[in-house]
Amino acid sequence: MTSGQVSDSPPGALAMSADAILVMIFIFLKFVNLLNRTLTWAMDSIPEIPAFIDRFTSVLVAAGIPAMPARVLAALHVTDSGRLSSAELTELLQISPAAVSGAVRYLSGLGLVHKERVPGSRRDYYRMPPNVWYEVIRLQNQVLARWTSLLKEGVGVVGSDSPAGRRMADYAAFFDFMNAEFPGLMARWDAREGNRQP
Repeated sequence: MTSGQVSDSPPGALAMSADAILVMIFIFLKFVNLLNRTLTWAMDSIPEIPAFIDRFTSVLVAAGIPAMPARVLAALHVTDSGRLSSAELTELLQISPAAVSGAVRYLSGLGLVHKERVPGSRRDYYRMPPNVWYEVIRLQNQVLARWTSLLKEGVGVVGSDSPAGRRMADYAAFFDFMNAEFPGLMARWDAREGNRQP
């Protein structure tokens, strides 16, 4: 601006070039990406998280879940957002993308993890469905019902007076008891959760 010209900009306004605007957009996008990586930030501020993931993984492995899916499931439990991308899981757990892919495929087959898209992102994210453990326990009860039926069939095969028959009858009686108690247990949980709703 030469002497004597009047600026159209308000006093104190900054004139920005196209390059400066592009730089600002780039910085903003990087900032948004950092916000999405909640667990990485959490691990920086809560150093106990990796050790907790390891302990949680050990418990899940002892329950019969393979090690890599167990690690992914444990990692999903400790995120504030409840979701992680494949890249975030790879970085957090220090495992390969192929290992993440196999783990989420296994967990998806069990209904423990769902894939979703986040608006504005081209990445796939993985999250546990709501009430996942409620559903796991409910399905486990259906398994117990099948075991009960099979055990009773076994009693008929080997004879109720044989040691094997008496043993299977005891197992079946225990599972019958569990199956009979289960609906009341779940109803009490539902009532408790209903009372906690705002």
